[in-house]
Amino acid sequence: MEHPENDSQFQSLQVNEGVTDRPSVNPYMKDFSRYKRKQHSASEFVEGILKGDIALLSQAVTLVESTRADHQAIAQEVIEKCLPYSGNSLRVGITGVPGAGKSTSIDAFGMKLIEDGYKLAVLAIDPSSELTKGSILGDKTRMERLSVAQNAFIRPSPSAGSLGGVARKTRETIVLCEAAGFDRIIIETVGVGQSETAVHSMVDFFLLIQLAGTGDELQGIKRGIMEMADGIVINKADGSNIEKANLAKSHFENALHLFPLPESGWSPKVLTYSGYYEYGIKEVWDMVDEYVAFVKENGYFQRKRNEQSKYWMYETINEKLKSDFYNDETIQQELKKNEKMILNSEISSFIAAQNILDMYKKKEK
Repeated sequence: MEHPENDSQFQSLQVNEGVTDRPSVNPYMKDFSRYKRKQHSASEFVEGILKGDIALLSQAVTLVESTRADHQAIAQEVIEKCLPYSGNSLRVGITGVPGAGKSTSIDAFGMKLIEDGYKLAVLAIDPSSELTKGSILGDKTRMERLSVAQNAFIRPSPSAGSLGGVARKTRETIVLCEAAGFDRIIIETVGVGQSETAVHSMVDFFLLIQLAGTGDELQGIKRGIMEMADGIVINKADGSNIEKANLAKSHFENALHLFPLPESGWSPKVLTYSGYYEYGIKEVWDMVDEYVAFVKENGYFQRKRNEQSKYWMYETINEKLKSDFYNDETIQQELKKNEKMILNSEISSFIAAQNILDMYKKKEK
């Protein structure tokens, strides 16, 4: 190609000919396809998971979390084959307001379990940004010892704006972790209010972490979350905060007396501890063990798990119906048309919704 800039009238300017094919720094890296990760079959995933292969377990969880249809097909086959090997763990849900010390406490709780000879899986639901849809997934940074412990598996998952969706995937991940031999599973909630119900529906023991000395203690006593809790622990009960923690403990104990006895027949306990200094960690696990022994004896443990299984069947149906509805091309066009009519005040939001639903019902017939 001729460059007009090389004409004699441009004395101080010269443009060199460009190269047609830029050479690679490493000529052996031209074909990247051979370096792609091998796609395992469902049988290979199951075999590896049952052997406790953490790498294959992680890859299987990634497939579970994926929205691709081919990934979901493999994931569901793996889950189905792992199902007979699941159900042998103790599942503990941990919730609390942001800053209550959930991740630091899980690090301390988890190390106690590891020392006692258990295999622990920590599934942390991390909140996603409503603007960027991204998540930091930084829970591992506050679980310094667990993240390098041999018998621990930590998996943060983004909520991605859909707590119902990520909760279902978390429940499926529980099945894989149990099949891999993890006999203790901790699920950490987002801690923003909506996720507690979802996590409560997949655990055996629900632990609420509270703080003392942050203002009116009764502000932390919300009937909904208190009724779900099987145990309450007051964190940061150390140094000059011990007296405040004990006062908060008495407030919570008094509040619990006002609630009716839970269906399990268990009276929730309130304890104080320090996740940072690891005071009272053994007492917390003693409370969990006491609860499990109590509900297994009266039959509530298995009855609750059966109810949870039914609950997730209905939740999966709801999610599938919602997905099919919004991914339907005809519905998408109708939604856009009705949006314009609503903005032009030609139709109300409720009438528009009913019209779209009626059209979907007729279409399905």
